[in-house]
Amino acid sequence: MPESTSLLRRAGWVTITLLATLIALLSARYLTLDPETFLPEQRATYLAHLAPLTLHVGGGVVALVLGPWQFVPRLRTRHPAVHRLVGRVYVLGALATGVGGLLLVPTGLAGPIGPIGFAALAVLLLATTTAGFVTIRRGAVVRHRIWMIRSYALIFTGVTFRLWLSVLSGAGLPFDQVYGSGAWTSWLIDLLVAERLIARIRPPRDGRGADLPAVPGSGSRGRRTTTPAPGDRAGGPVS
Repeated sequence: MPESTSLLRRAGWVTITLLATLIALLSARYLTLDPETFLPEQRATYLAHLAPLTLHVGGGVVALVLGPWQFVPRLRTRHPAVHRLVGRVYVLGALATGVGGLLLVPTGLAGPIGPIGFAALAVLLLATTTAGFVTIRRGAVVRHRIWMIRSYALIFTGVTFRLWLSVLSGAGLPFDQVYGSGAWTSWLIDLLVAERLIARIRPPRDGRGADLPAVPGSGSRGRRTTTPAPGDRAGGPVS
């Protein structure tokens, strides 16, 4: 890989990690259950639904912070046990935020566009994260990485949506319009970026590289071993 491309990927990873950590820290304030930290338009609703709110925010904070580190090749190869442990915690966090999000959907703002958009996001997050877990249990490492890139792209909506709100609301657009459009646009943008990354590591159509030897202890049993697909050496979003 050219050095310029490697540096660009590293810069992208650092940017994503810093933004995710920052938003996670800001969102973690909700876990204090202090009404003053809640979005004013949602304050009464959140106070009436503290359990799903805690599930959604708590899971999202964990997944946002841990996700980027799962795409670091050195962590996977040199510390596979850490990679597996962090991955399992990430899966639990992603599933928790998806379930909590679904429970909060009926209380969403900018209905029906906003709630439907967030419902779609939650369902896709649950589906991609589950697919990522199932594929690694079957030893399909490349497919596992593909699904987990999609999963984290959806988790990263926590960042994209807040940027969407800040920029467009700051431009003076009506809050309901900004909120409702962001409920769809934010995660669609993230998925489009994810698919661009996935195109570099997707297994060939003949299936070669689809099932690589899993990390020892990952749960695969007797799966076949093949030569890695050309794009797999990139290891996902960073290298």
